[in-house]
Amino acid sequence: MNWRVSTYSTGTNNCIEVADDAPDAVMVRDTKDHDAGIVTVSPPAWSAFIAAVAQ
Repeated sequence: MNWRVSTYSTGTNNCIEVADDAPDAVMVRDTKDHDAGIVTVSPPAWSAFIAAVAQ
């Protein structure tokens, strides 16, 4: 998995990391606390989420 800091993070220590290189899943985790777990969603769900928060 290739994790990257989300381009939507503002740099205020409220960052998430995203791994979207799998064909059937997008994974999201807290940058500061990797042990807190991973949220996994489908690529269409992730796209819908990004579209909703980017408005």
